Amino acid sequence: MQLVVARIGRAHGIKGEVTVEVRTDEPEVRLAPGAVLATDPATTGPLTIETGRVHSGRLLLRFEGVNDRNAAEALRNTLLIAEVDPDELPEDEDEYYDHQLIDLDVVTEDGVEVGRITEISHLPSQDLFIVERPDGSEVMIPFVGEIVTEIDLAEQKAVITPPPGLIDDKAEIASSREES
Repeated sequence: MQLVVARIGRAHGIKGEVTVEVRTDEPEVRLAPGAVLATDPATTGPLTIETGRVHSGRLLLRFEGVNDRNAAEALRNTLLIAEVDPDELPEDEDEYYDHQLIDLDVVTEDGVEVGRITEISHLPSQDLFIVERPDGSEVMIPFVGEIVTEIDLAEQKAVITPPPGLIDDKAEIASSREES
């Protein structure tokens, strides 16, 4: 199975390094020197990582055969794709790969069907489940322990305890002003 593990950003310096937007929880494994990665678009790869380092909080990679700024800049916005065994699981039992979560049924703790996970959106602050409702609309559910209380891969479901207003129109309005 193929997983997107990073997106190449801009060139860094003049010797062929690029910044990367990491899209894996295991960059030390997936983006290690010597790793051979497929690409999207496929015509730019495969790419073999020659070196990697962190600079000012960003991961910088250099690929074999990419030796100058122009060659590095030509890789911009390329997705890096790792081949992963479909039965492989993350080390932490509370972590999941996106492919494990896609198509899970989402239900509330009292069994009310919410929909089906169609996408995982990875944001800097948290991950979101993009859930398609039975009526075709979408709802975004933060993937945080207070809301997503259980992931049951055997039953293919995610159990949620949504706060008021997340999946319905019954939001509680809190005001700092006193009622007169």
